[in-house]
Amino acid sequence: MHNTELYQKKLPDKLYFKIGEVGEIAGIPTYVLRFWESEFTKIKPKRTSSGQRVYNKNDVELILEIKHLLYDKKYTIQGAKQHIKSRLPEEKEIPSTDLLNDIRLQLMKIRDILS
Repeated sequence: MHNTELYQKKLPDKLYFKIGEVGEIAGIPTYVLRFWESEFTKIKPKRTSSGQRVYNKNDVELILEIKHLLYDKKYTIQGAKQHIKSRLPEEKEIPSTDLLNDIRLQLMKIRDILS
């Protein structure tokens, strides 16, 4: 079983997580998350209109993997970066219209559930 499959089982069924929730899930302080965000460019939390970070499930899974590499496997930050880079394909920037369409579809699903 791949590490991210293990992590998925622990994650609540939510689309987005606030930084405090991610810190609690990963068992690390929020300042460590902010530092990792500056070191690992693949961690890309969105920002709310008030400037709060919100992480999606992929971000949280990546954070859990980084923690595993650094804390359990004793990788250096540079080693963890290389490990992740070698295993993850380069992500293409999602055009904002695609993102908005995805959000609209999710909101329609929620509306249908509530109706």
